[in-house]
Amino acid sequence: MADSGGSSTPLLPGDGSSSRNRCPWRFSIPSPATSFRIKTSVWAELGGAVGDLGTYIPIVLALTLVNHIDLGTTLIFTAFYNAITGLLFGIPMPVQPMKSIAAVALSASPHLTIPQIMAAGLSTAAVLFLLGITGLMSTLYRILPLPVVRGIQLSQGLAFAFSAIKYIRYDQDFTASTSSSSSSPRSWLGLDGIILALVALLFLVISTGSGDDQERNANRDRSRTRSCVPVSRIPSALIVFLVGILICFIRDPSILQNLKFGPSAITITSITWEDWKIGFFQAAVPQIPLSVLNSVIAVCKLSSDLFPDKTELSATSVSVSVGFMNLIGCWFGAMPVCHGAGGLAGQYRFGGRSGASVLFLAIGKLILGLVFGNSFVTILSQFPIGILGVLLLFSGIELAMASRDMNSKEESFVMLVCAAVSMTGSSAALGFVCGIILYAVLRLREVDWCRLVGIRGKDDAVEEN
Repeated sequence: MADSGGSSTPLLPGDGSSSRNRCPWRFSIPSPATSFRIKTSVWAELGGAVGDLGTYIPIVLALTLVNHIDLGTTLIFTAFYNAITGLLFGIPMPVQPMKSIAAVALSASPHLTIPQIMAAGLSTAAVLFLLGITGLMSTLYRILPLPVVRGIQLSQGLAFAFSAIKYIRYDQDFTASTSSSSSSPRSWLGLDGIILALVALLFLVISTGSGDDQERNANRDRSRTRSCVPVSRIPSALIVFLVGILICFIRDPSILQNLKFGPSAITITSITWEDWKIGFFQAAVPQIPLSVLNSVIAVCKLSSDLFPDKTELSATSVSVSVGFMNLIGCWFGAMPVCHGAGGLAGQYRFGGRSGASVLFLAIGKLILGLVFGNSFVTILSQFPIGILGVLLLFSGIELAMASRDMNSKEESFVMLVCAAVSMTGSSAALGFVCGIILYAVLRLREVDWCRLVGIRGKDDAVEEN
């Protein structure tokens, strides 16, 4: 994605005035100088690079330990995904695990095998790819009521925030089923205690404030205050993450002995017909509606809110992007991934403003994948979960705050009902359906049925006389 005044265009035609040319296969690669141009500072982009790790690390860690997905392969492929999507879209486009597939893979009895997980990812990718290239995703994006989309964003944001509080307050066992991952209360002291998490939380609040646009705040406050170290240039999330990595070695110095140098061997995954059936019906079916709503529709809406000076993201391009990533990587055993509104909100919250943010993340992942391979999981297994909770909390709140633009009571009503159903039923698809029905019922109330069927009321008779 390019700036509104630039000459480069998105990967595929947009959903607005630029969509007159409907050929979905007309590719236009933006200039790296445009997509990776740093908008604020290198430190801010570095901070944004790790803004999504609060959701990325727990899921990847659990899938690696329980389902034996190769972490090295996943790091290498997601590094390429980050770099390519950063180039194509020009914003800190996140690359997240497919959460429904991960939840099923971890909670199913027996646990899903690697071929079954890959079959689920490939099935979901095929659906999104077809919706994208046929233009159906763009049509869906244009006709969906904004209050319904905001309801999905609000529910996802609050769900992230609730999970973050659990990470901070309770010990977590990511290798257990999702229903029993929270166990005993977390101790206040120690290298993964509540006090450590609260210190990290306080540091992030002091350094990033409420998450307002840093450039606007800097211009507004320049005439009033001066600081020898501007907090807007502190890569706060990166500092917190690096402290977490340091704590890993302090908690268990023996992890150095378990590290093995060199990348993992990349092999092609063999998928049987039984794997396809299990992967599709158990994991892909619940994932597809979540990917459509949160990975495409909500991402496009949120990007237009966060980056109003940029050309609107094309639902077609985002949908094709999700499909294309998995149609390649899943064959080699890389974790199924998607884009996500929560990840975009988190990376923006901590300073990401351009494709440079995810480019930095891609470089870091690639180095770790090539140097340590799958053995890097020994480090992640010791990462303080309370710190991950703090990062996830900020991501969730930023996503939930996107719903603050509902200006009427009717819009807020639809949004809140949609969010409540989504969270109560743990299903974004169920909340979406209820939101659409409620929105349609409210629209029907505005129809003048008497005039429609030809019955004149008293007001009509008076006007005629």
